[in-house]
Parts: sequence; C-alpha cells; structure tokens
Amino acid sequence: MGDELRFFLTALGYFTRVPLPAGLARWVGFEPRYLNAAARYFPLVGLLVGAVAVLATWGAMQWWPPGVAVLLGMAVTLLLTGAFHEDGLADCVDAFGGAWQREDVLRIMHDSRTGAFGAIALVLALLLKWQLLAAIGARSGLSELLLVLFAAHGASRAMAASYLATLEYVRPEGKAKPVAQRLAGKGLVFALLCGVLPLWLVSPAFAAVTVAALVVLRLLLGRYFVRRIGGYTGDCLGMAQQLAELLIYLVAAAWTWS
Repeated sequence: MGDELRFFLTALGYFTRVPLPAGLARWVGFEPRYLNAAARYFPLVGLLVGAVAVLATWGAMQWWPPGVAVLLGMAVTLLLTGAFHEDGLADCVDAFGGAWQREDVLRIMHDSRTGAFGAIALVLALLLKWQLLAAIGARSGLSELLLVLFAAHGASRAMAASYLATLEYVRPEGKAKPVAQRLAGKGLVFALLCGVLPLWLVSPAFAAVTVAALVVLRLLLGRYFVRRIGGYTGDCLGMAQQLAELLIYLVAAAWTWS
C-alpha cells in the first residue's frame, strides 16, 4: 500500500503543479523507478484534474455567463497542469509540420521554443475546446457538460497512456524516458478502466460511441507516429491526449441527449 501511494503521488507530481508538503515529498522520493510504476495512475490523475475543472466551471457559472465560466474552468486546468499536454501538442505540430527527416523532427520537437505551426495549433485547440464545451452546455445542459468534462480528462489520458503498451520510446534520453516502459497486465487494465468507466457514467451509448472513436484515433495517430519517427516521445503522448480530449468534446457536442 505504501509503494502504491508513492506511485500515485509521483504521477500527481509529474502531471500537475500540486505542491506536496515537504515531509511527504521526502517520503515519496520521486525516484525514476516510481515514475515507471506510476504510469497506471496517469488517467486517475486526469480524473482529479477533471474534478477540479468541474468545480471551477460550476462555481464560475454561479457568477458569470456560461461562455465565461467555461473559459475560466479551462484556465484553472491550465494552471493546475502547467499546460503540460498543450506544450506537447505545440512541440509535435512544430516538428511534424516543419521537418520530414526523423532526426530533424526529433530535434525540433526537443526545442523548447514554440514556432508558428505550434502556436497556431495551440490557439486553435484552445478555441475549439472553449466553443465545444460552451456548445455542449447550451445544447445539453449543465449536468451533461460537467459529466463530459470530468470523463474527458480521464479518457483522453487513458488513450495516450495506452501507447505505453504497444509503441517504442524513440529517444535514448528525455523527460518521459523513466515512464517509457511497457504498460501491461493489471496496470494497463486499471488505466483503461479509469478512462472508460467515467464515460459510462455519462451514458452507456455515449461511452460505446466515444470509445470506438478513440480507438480509431489511436490507430491512425499511432501509425503516423511510427511512420514519421518509429515510435513515440513524451510530446507525442501530450499531442495524443489533446486530440483525444477534443474528439470526446466533438462527439458530445454532436450527441442527441434524451
């Protein structure tokens, strides 16, 4: 039990800006082997981020119009995660859009600067999230919006984490290197359940359609990663999470709620 708590807190510290008390941080230790074992908890951390997004959006709804409330909820999640996954999206779009040779793609992806392609992708992604969430609330109501918002954060991270089970990490070193071990067995099942069960709470039919759409996205994106660079990097996982989250909102915005 103690080790599992260490693994969860390692995942929480890796994917969010949540500060741990000094004594607890010393107890956790944040060793690289903990980060590898923490991979199963990445979708669970996503659900916690989703819960914060729900609370922030609901609270803002009490004071401001829905569009403003949704935007404030998004801002809270960006602050909570340090735009961790959004940064991966921008880096990947810069790299894949700005180079063709594998070595050049990886070099650009590793560059901390954001180019025109990445900046445009980031702006479009944030605007699309904002408009889709506002549309879900207007069309389906506040309760459906909050349920979808909660579920999307877990399911999108589960989809991204699933690449740890099938693809190879392509860098000899990197921030995601300690994570880049095969996710399998009970850990993989737990991660996937953290993604699927919240979608089921929205509705079984919605969960079935959304999971099918995510499987298609996963296959297409995974093939693209392998074709361009031979596997994945940490930035690729961030891009996958962002695209999966957007896909869930697209399905929800088009869904006919009974």
